[in-house]
Amino acid sequence: MFRELLAGIAVHLADRNIPYMIIGGQAVLLYGEPRLTRDIDVTLGLGPERVGDIVSLAREMGLRQLVADPAGFVRETYVLPCMEEASGIRVDFIFSQSSYEREALRRVNPVKVNGVMVNFASPEDVIIHKLIAGRPRDLEDVKSVLVRCTSYDREYILRWLGEFDSALGTDHRRAFQEIISELAD
Repeated sequence: MFRELLAGIAVHLADRNIPYMIIGGQAVLLYGEPRLTRDIDVTLGLGPERVGDIVSLAREMGLRQLVADPAGFVRETYVLPCMEEASGIRVDFIFSQSSYEREALRRVNPVKVNGVMVNFASPEDVIIHKLIAGRPRDLEDVKSVLVRCTSYDREYILRWLGEFDSALGTDHRRAFQEIISELAD
């Protein structure tokens, strides 16, 4: 189910030359420990003004939009939630044009899924996304990725976490360092 849907998303986005990366639980499955996930999170290199393109793509793929006013919802949340009815899999298309997301989109890891190259976020960007989200499940995902991906760009992670900490008044760099220390014990 997931593999077919991931491949379909990749084909439809590539046909439109839309930069994207798979993030969230699907990326954790690639880099970390297997776990249950019921959705696909797709970060797009598009701003919300391009919602019409993704509405058309979703319609072509047979995905049902989960909001009545896609343009208004995307303007407020930067997310277009959809559902594949047959499988019950939710697909969230996430609009972004931040400097961080632009760099992350240049660092994607193409992986063959059902004969199609699918762009996954790099392990470093999965770690950053999960640390920013900060829920207990996300922090466990960070640990899982770090255990399996022992070679990663620590400075890249620290640089972007520092940028987010400055902008948000948070301390994600410290949280990352604590996880690293915990795993070293």
